Amino acid sequence: MARTPTIQIELGFKAPDFTLPDVITGKSYSLSELKGAKGTAVFFICNHCPFVIDIIDELVRIGNDYLKKGIGFVVISSNDVINYPDDSPENMKLFAANYNFPFPYLYDDTQEVAKAYTAACTPDINVFNAELKCIYRGQMDKSRPGNNYQSDGKDLRKAFNYLLENKVIDFEQLPSIGCGIKWKA
Repeated sequence: MARTPTIQIELGFKAPDFTLPDVITGKSYSLSELKGAKGTAVFFICNHCPFVIDIIDELVRIGNDYLKKGIGFVVISSNDVINYPDDSPENMKLFAANYNFPFPYLYDDTQEVAKAYTAACTPDINVFNAELKCIYRGQMDKSRPGNNYQSDGKDLRKAFNYLLENKVIDFEQLPSIGCGIKWKA
């Protein structure tokens, strides 16, 4: 399995706007509808990636913990579903139901949103403050398939807690590692 890291770009960029369909409800959502009062996390994931499967239970726990604290969650799949049918909207809906997603699961059919966010892998994680400026772009924790580390969301939880406490992130941001996004030809 190939290991693709998050592309490290300068923090402080403004979250690109979008409107995408939610595979769970069929409703389309814009970033402004999903952003949280205190901050917003934008995740690029997919259904079949072992790196996502390794952390998905903890991602749902984090969502349940931080949604009620004013953090918005945007979870997007941008993979090519022709060549990777496990990531189809129908399968995304089943995946979300299986893991009891407390947030919408959006489908980026054109892959334009992934490109706008410079997403490279699944999971690819960005945290934005209330003004939608990026303050964190890194891993959820050190868990990886086969490394025997139980996902606990330590790095992401720390970023959220700094955000909620209005503290400047002063710790090293390690890139997320995952499967590369499956780009259309």
